[in-house]
Amino acid sequence: MTLTKNKMVREIGRRTRLKNHDVQAMLETLVEVWTEELVSGGRIELENFIVLEVQQINRGSNSGILISRASTYSAPRVIRQITIRTSKYIRQQLNHAIAKEVTS
Repeated sequence: MTLTKNKMVREIGRRTRLKNHDVQAMLETLVEVWTEELVSGGRIELENFIVLEVQQINRGSNSGILISRASTYSAPRVIRQITIRTSKYIRQQLNHAIAKEVTS
């Protein structure tokens, strides 16, 4: 099952009795705030869930070359990437669920 934005809006609205329009506006604003934080190099930590952070990687002299059709470009020396880590709580819950399935 995939949890889409529309499914989230409906479920959060059902559980909180908020209007779907208000829930959608909140979710869209949350995504904007998170995007701004990550673009500025920040870190987002949701306790007992996930940690999102931007890592800057300096590839030094191993930056390489990009080839695109007839042109070649130098690859950037410094790149930024987003890493996502699950919390210990989520990992424990996943391991517990797997152990239950194996014993069943």
